[in-house]
Amino acid sequence: MDKLNRDLQRTLLEALAASYPEPVYADFLRQHAPGSELEVNIAYLGEHELVVASFMGSLDMGNPLLTAKITAKGLDFLADDGGLGAILGVLTIRLHEDSIKQLIARQINASDLAPPDKKRYLDRLRELPAETTKHLVLKMVDAGLENWQKALPLLQSMLG
Repeated sequence: MDKLNRDLQRTLLEALAASYPEPVYADFLRQHAPGSELEVNIAYLGEHELVVASFMGSLDMGNPLLTAKITAKGLDFLADDGGLGAILGVLTIRLHEDSIKQLIARQINASDLAPPDKKRYLDRLRELPAETTKHLVLKMVDAGLENWQKALPLLQSMLG
């Protein structure tokens, strides 16, 4: 669709950012966008939650834009570092020490080690201090990543 214009969208976002937190009147924005390009591109940015806009009546009836304001998500989009959204969007996974030991113990039990060896490893695993368990997990992650080619089919099957 040639009505959507990435350069225009960036220009509009930058103009709105310059006035943040105040909304900007459409008359000011029209200097950047002739005809219906303004409404189309502002509506598109609104659907992606980068701006909030008010229209004279219903947008689907082709009504003109009154005002637009950039959102926090829009400001983060413009930020070189992704803004607070990049910081707040970090996924942290926490596993309790006992959960980690249970996962490792399950693998030891499922292995083809001799029963006396399994018992010895399981006993030593239970005795590990937290810091050593953490180190062990990091080493196991490294080992898993070194064997990426074996994990890739599993990843492909889970992701479709």
